[in-house]
Parts: sequence; structure tokens; C-alpha cells
Amino acid sequence: MPSNFKVNFANGAVAHAIEVSAVDDLLIAFTEMGLQEKRPVLVVVGGASLISDADYARLQKLFVEVLAPLAKNLGCYVVDGGTDAGVMKLMGTAREQNGSGFPLIGVSPVGLVSLPDAVNPPSGSTQLEPHHTHFFFVSGNNWGDESPWLANIASLLAGDHPSVTVLINGGAIALVDATESTKVHRPIVAIAGSGRLADEIANAALHPDWARREEVTLLFEQGQIHSFDLAKSNAKLENILRQKLSGEKS
Repeated sequence: MPSNFKVNFANGAVAHAIEVSAVDDLLIAFTEMGLQEKRPVLVVVGGASLISDADYARLQKLFVEVLAPLAKNLGCYVVDGGTDAGVMKLMGTAREQNGSGFPLIGVSPVGLVSLPDAVNPPSGSTQLEPHHTHFFFVSGNNWGDESPWLANIASLLAGDHPSVTVLINGGAIALVDATESTKVHRPIVAIAGSGRLADEIANAALHPDWARREEVTLLFEQGQIHSFDLAKSNAKLENILRQKLSGEKS
């Protein structure tokens, strides 16, 4: 039976963490972590690489002005990869700037992350983002091993409540994450203008007659794919996500 432990960060924050190796243990893990309540779930996947300074600044505003406040106002769980990089770092920082107010849950392969007080961290391991409130360390030693876990954890946390995946930038692992989202019938909103995979998917959504990779075609065959242009008003994205997470109309 999994048992939770505390992760103490240098900034004084304390997160709950648990290691799980079997899907059947997840409901027990939720109880151990105090996550029994079902809520709407916002999943954030992707990255923040090969992007201009101007677009990165727009991304920061998107997290601070849209994603974090919306999660706080709707009482959502937010689920991501939990490491101190890319969109996960942006999400953690935005949560802190908005006065917390919602559980921020990271899902990471146990063999690729190091705890803040680790004496001999695994070679090549990645630090955890210090504003997350909960971490699930799942079986795996490769990036992408966590992807089906992340998708399933988000679905179980939501229960009968809605959930949505926001895809920002991203590469090969983000494609795995997006594919896993479609497998559990979670709609995806790809942020056009954030670069790489998100742009590729957004362009495919806007131009269905254009040639596309087989993997991207499968995404459209399996799931609900939507796009939003980063250059547009953040209020429009807030409205789109609010409708998907609450059914509320503007």
C-alpha cells in the first residue's frame, strides 16, 4: 500500500508526495494525499523551448492572467509534469503570484527526478518545481513513461467533472501526452503561436486540407482538438476554458 511523504523545498514550501507503481493503487493514493474530492481538472502539457522573448512574455501573461486565476476561481485541480522547467515552472510561478488557491499536482517518472534534500540524486535527474502542492512519482526511467499515468490521474481526479488539456509548445513527449489525453476523451486546446507541436496541431486544425504527420492525423481522428492564437485576447481563452470546465456561457 503506498504511503505519502513530505517534500521540503528551500523556499519553505512543503508538498505531499507518493510513489505509485500500480494503477489499482491510485484511489488509495488519493486518500493518502487528501485528494478524494472530485473537481474539474486542467491539464497543462508541452514546453517553452525555441520561442521568442516576446512570445515567452505572452505565455507568462497567459499563465498569470488566465490559467492560474481560472483554476483558482473554479476550484480546479491542475495537473502537469511537476518539474522545474518549461510550462510546469510557469504554472508554479503563476500559482504563487495568484496567492495559491488550488492544488497543483505533478506527475513524474520516479527515476528522473530528485528530491530537494537528495544526497545522491539519479544521474541526469531533474529538480521538482517548488510551488507544486502534490507529486505522484510513477514507474519509469524515461520521459514519456509518466504520460499515461498523468492522463489517468487527471481523469480519476475529475470523476464526473469536466477536464481539458492545454497544449503549449512541446515536442515528442508532448505528442505522447496529447495522444494519452485523446485516449481518455479529454479535449485539447493547442495554443497557436507558442511554437513547435502546438503550432503544428493548431495549423492542422485551421487548415484541415494541409498535409500533416500521421501522428497528428491520429489526434484529430481520436479526439476533440481546438486551437487558440496566443496573439489574441487572453479574455477569449479564459472564456473558452471556462466553458469547457464549467459549462458556463458568456
